[in-house]
Amino acid sequence: MSDLPYVLSIIGASSYAVKMPAFEVGREHWLSPGRALDIPFNHDPAQVLDRARRHFAGQPVDVNVVKTANRRKRLLIADMDSTIINVECLDELADMAGLKPVIAAITERAMRGEIAFEDALRERVAMLKGLELAALEKVYEERIRLNPGAKTLLATMRKRGAHTLLVSGGFRYFTARVAEAAGFHGDQANELLDDGAMLTGAVADPILGREAKLAALEKAVVDLGIAADDALAVGDGANDLAMLQHAGLGVAYYAKPLVAAAAGASIQHGDLSGLLYLQGYSDSEIVRLD
Repeated sequence: MSDLPYVLSIIGASSYAVKMPAFEVGREHWLSPGRALDIPFNHDPAQVLDRARRHFAGQPVDVNVVKTANRRKRLLIADMDSTIINVECLDELADMAGLKPVIAAITERAMRGEIAFEDALRERVAMLKGLELAALEKVYEERIRLNPGAKTLLATMRKRGAHTLLVSGGFRYFTARVAEAAGFHGDQANELLDDGAMLTGAVADPILGREAKLAALEKAVVDLGIAADDALAVGDGANDLAMLQHAGLGVAYYAKPLVAAAAGASIQHGDLSGLLYLQGYSDSEIVRLD
């Protein structure tokens, strides 16, 4: 563990060989040969980050600055749709109803922060009234896949004693299944209402959105007896921003520009195992499951 206050984290996409940057910041340490590189330093973090990102511009490399202190987190709180899994579940349900272009456009606006998440959710769910419940199972079985690195991320952090929580503005029908498949300790999400055969076009109150995700983080911190600085949050949409900014390390994962600019760190090229490299895990410490 370095006694310098910051680390320049350089993580390449899995098929890309990272080369040591041609500028002096500090002594490098490879976490994964050719893929993940740490450079501890004590210079101005904003200047180092800007210089490094300009150096790697146009390359499939994620460049971030993280604090050395308290680097390995004791809580992982993660968004689900387009973060832990490959799709937006609501958009896939819309596809089953023949409404994907209309509903996906609303999803995109909500994820960019252009419209309120709660209003957008109610509007989209209302359009699904009458959709048979069998469509939910069809979406889960045929459309939903864990994103690369998800199982590795969960297994490694759990092995090191971290608590893991999946918190989604989507639906518990999916989070319960995804949480079990990925290895989360628990999950929270919205409840779709049905009449036993079809969706009613309504979602139970209160809606789990931006503030509820933050509240889930705050509650988990209290329940675990840790500080917010001990938490790692990851997500991709505007409704994730509050929890990303409150956590000790907030990571925007293939996120909308608004989110990537506001989060503490960003991954746009690598997979979810990059969250382990951001915490300083080396290959010998990582439990590879995917």
